[in-house]
Amino acid sequence: MLKRVSDKSTFSWLILSVLTLFLLFSCGNNVDSTRDYLVFRYNEHKNIGSLDPAFAKDNADIWAINQLFNGLVQMDENLNVHPCIAKDWTISEDALTYTFSLRNDVSFHKHERFGKDSTRTVSAYDFEYSFNRLLDKKVASPGRWTLNKVEAFKAINDTVFQIKLQQPFPAFLGLLTMKYCSVVPKEITEYYSSNFRAHPIGTGPFQFKRWEENLKLVLRRNNHYFETDTDGKQLPYLESVAITFLPDKQSEFLQFAQGNIDFVSGLDASYKDEILNASGSLRDKYSEDVNMIRGPYLNTEYLGFFMDSKIPEMQSQTLRQAVNYGFDKQKMMIYLRNGIGIPAYGGFIPKGLPGYDESIGFTFQPEKAKQLVQQFKSETGISNPEITITTTSNYLSFCEYIQRELQIIGITVNVDVIPPATLKDAKANGKLDMFRASWVADYPDAENYLSLYSSKNFAPNGPNYTHFQSEQFDTWYQEAFTITETKEREALYTKMDSLVMSQTPVVPLFYDEVVRFTRKNVSGLGINPINLLDLKRVKKSTQK
Repeated sequence: MLKRVSDKSTFSWLILSVLTLFLLFSCGNNVDSTRDYLVFRYNEHKNIGSLDPAFAKDNADIWAINQLFNGLVQMDENLNVHPCIAKDWTISEDALTYTFSLRNDVSFHKHERFGKDSTRTVSAYDFEYSFNRLLDKKVASPGRWTLNKVEAFKAINDTVFQIKLQQPFPAFLGLLTMKYCSVVPKEITEYYSSNFRAHPIGTGPFQFKRWEENLKLVLRRNNHYFETDTDGKQLPYLESVAITFLPDKQSEFLQFAQGNIDFVSGLDASYKDEILNASGSLRDKYSEDVNMIRGPYLNTEYLGFFMDSKIPEMQSQTLRQAVNYGFDKQKMMIYLRNGIGIPAYGGFIPKGLPGYDESIGFTFQPEKAKQLVQQFKSETGISNPEITITTTSNYLSFCEYIQRELQIIGITVNVDVIPPATLKDAKANGKLDMFRASWVADYPDAENYLSLYSSKNFAPNGPNYTHFQSEQFDTWYQEAFTITETKEREALYTKMDSLVMSQTPVVPLFYDEVVRFTRKNVSGLGINPINLLDLKRVKKSTQK
């Protein structure tokens, strides 16, 4: 609920806001203003907490850290793993040992602590140090879990780094692309200790210049960066990156509309109807100046049934199927998301990830749904089936839409709105019969999604919030770890997803999409299913 404030306080707030905007963007225009086309500007409304890759947990931090640091490997926009500081690698026949050969032309950003040359070449021993730092309990990195399946790692020599796993894990290379696994220099991290968060020294395409917390972050081109484009030209193309921290998306969009920033990510309720029509296309007033880029995002939004519930409606596969058939997901996306997002007619694995199959889910079939409701009534003697969906306020409109649609097929739906923290705790502890949730990939492999249905992962000790259980699924899940042939593993993932959907522990609602808006003079930004911001190939023309 909005709180009423006095006219005097409102006026003061407006004056403060105007002054803040003036200072931010007048300062921004002083960053190499004569070469403005070489400066890429964006706003980070969630602010940035750390520039230390060991703490690259949130997108806001990850985006900035990705410009500053590199790891052994990197991922392209199609989720294929490519060399980065490691020029190539081999995997042993038992799939347990990964041996990486490193480039010998990668240097850290300049810093006086390196001594005479102010820099030095990255070696395998830097990766050994960086991985040990990631595991160090004193550092307390939220990313130490990325090495949970690692038995040992060591530098063989300056250019060879070896990792041994406890068990085969085909998704491991994808895991190594996470920014947690970036290389950092020992002499700099130990010099700054916890304050390395604000004095980052990496190997990335841009280097740290200035950070005025809550106001502005400036990165400058790394003139010694090791990667080149397909024509052999050194990356990056831009001279600098300027990031501001206006705290709300509406102000951010206003600055974008006025040409003060080059890029906006995501579709916020405060401006979605301003920039897009109901079908998800740009409105005419923006189509000449703005490009919209959209593509699959590794996020599945869903309703979950608690399979251990004592309530007959939750126990009944017949009624769970009726819910899956009973509402129009396409219409839901048009009315509630301006067409942004892909109706989930497949399984739990989202579109854009190998293993996805659009044929294994449920389409909108209202007559079939009504028949299933009647069948449930006959089987149980319950004349008025009733369910309760628990959600947060952000997703109330979706649940109310589903409520109206399911009432048409004969199911009474209650919607219970609770705070996010309360829902998270109740979901983990089996206190909710039916809940709205989402799953965003920790790493880009379908195993990450299917882990929600392994019986070994029952919440609260794992992410199996529905308490789905199947011996066949568990057998396949363990088998998947032993398959190193990519296509064979993907086919098994699809079989596993199909098995889950046949037993209906969830109702997939939609697969999210990444949406990006840029000025017309920006090119090379691209898009990817993990929504990573990569600026090393971005160009800005002089055209406004």
